[in-house]
Formats: sequence, structure tokens, C-alpha cells
Amino acid sequence: MNWSGLENLLSGVNKYSTAFGRIWLSMVFVFRVMVFVVAAQRVWGDESKDFVCNTKQPGCNNVCYDHIFPISHIRLWALQLIFVTCPSLMVMAHVKYREGKDRKYMAVHQGSHLYANPGKKRGGLWWTYLVSLVFKAGFDTSFLYILYRIYHGYDLPKLSKCSLAPCPNTVDCFISRPTEKKIFMLFMVVSSAICILMCILEMIYLIGKRILKMINIRNENQRVVFADQHELTAITPPRSQYRRADPTLAESQLSLSKREKTEGRQKTTLL
Repeated sequence: MNWSGLENLLSGVNKYSTAFGRIWLSMVFVFRVMVFVVAAQRVWGDESKDFVCNTKQPGCNNVCYDHIFPISHIRLWALQLIFVTCPSLMVMAHVKYREGKDRKYMAVHQGSHLYANPGKKRGGLWWTYLVSLVFKAGFDTSFLYILYRIYHGYDLPKLSKCSLAPCPNTVDCFISRPTEKKIFMLFMVVSSAICILMCILEMIYLIGKRILKMINIRNENQRVVFADQHELTAITPPRSQYRRADPTLAESQLSLSKREKTEGRQKTTLL
């Protein structure tokens, strides 16, 4: 498989993702794809060749191997990685659709934009992003359940019993390097569980942020409506209405005016 092409394709999702989405993408490529390509394929490369049963009956080894390994871990993990990373392409396709729609709108309306930022998670893109998270978490959970059901747990026994035809009786079968394969299997299971946790946290973050935004908008609208319905009026009369008259000041002003009048009369008489 051309994992580098898939990595280049999904690297564009990184700029449209939240912090949890970037952690998820790093987990997928560093702890799952790289481990799968570099180490896991080599560890499971000899599972059929070095599978041995203590019998020389023709066909017994093949039948027992098929019974113990109904599907190869490598092929199951490859399918899991493909199914898990495909929902991210939904987001990229939606963003490309918005960008093309914005270009057509600009050509018709003389440069005005339909979307201020086509990659902004609003409206339909928000729902597309949320659905992609649900699909990613669902695919990872489904494959973990399939792995658990097929192999009866996340364990690889060193000794397996097989009594299927054409085996003459119950024979003992051995796989190569069971401890090493078990460690890699547990590593892939734990990394898948962490990716599921990141998807759940990102869903909670998106929904919580959306609810908080709706609450803020509703509160702002209520404040605007309240301000429109209750216009601000003068609650208290002017301060001048509450000024108390000083009787001594009034008497002094009255006496002063009387003096001025008498002085004026005296001046007129002298003249």
C-alpha cells in the first residue's frame, strides 16, 4: 500500500482540525501507520511459514492455521486504517466544495465572497466534521470488537489445540514469536483506544462550544430586546431641585439690596 500518498492526502485535514483532531492525526500516522509499516509487517511476515503442528498429516497444518488465524492481523489492521482515515476525506471534500462555490460566487458578484473562510466549521461543515468523528470512533470500536471476537481476546497463546479434519487426532500447534506478536497487538489495540478517546473528546469539545455559543447569542438577544422594550429614562430629577435655600443667605442679600437703595437715595438728595 502507498501509505505516503495517504499521508499527503490527509495532511490537509490537519489545518481544518481542532487540537484534539491534530493529536488524533499524529497518533494515527506516528503510532499506527509507522509502526504498521516499519515493524508489524515484518513481525507477522512469517506467521504462515513458521506455523508448526506436531503431525505430518497432509493438510492438517493449513486447516489448523486457518482455524487459529481466520484473518491475518496485518490485513485486519490495514482495513482498519483505511476505514478510519476515510471519514476525514469527507471534511476535505466539503471544504473543496465550499471553495469552488465561493469562486463561482465571486465571478458572478464581482469579487464579493460567499464564505469568509471556507474551512470554518460552521453550518453544514460543522455537521460534516461531527459525522466524520462519529464514523472514525465507530470504525475503530467495530474493528476492536471484531479482533476480540475472532481471537477470543487480545492474547496469542503459545500452544493451541486443533482437532479438525484431516488431522488424525488432537494435535498441538505452535506459532512463531507469540510474545513479540502479542506485544505489537496490544500496542495497536491501545493506540486505537486512545484514538477513540480523542474522537470522543473532540465531539464533546465541538458540541460544548456550539452550545456555549448558542447560549451567548440567546443572552445577547435577550439583552437587546430588553433594552428596546425599556428605554432609559431619567430616574432622578436634576440636582437643582434638591438644593435647599439658605435663609441666612437670603436675609443677607435682602439687607444688602436695602443698603444699596438707601445709599442711592442719599446720593440723589445730596446732588
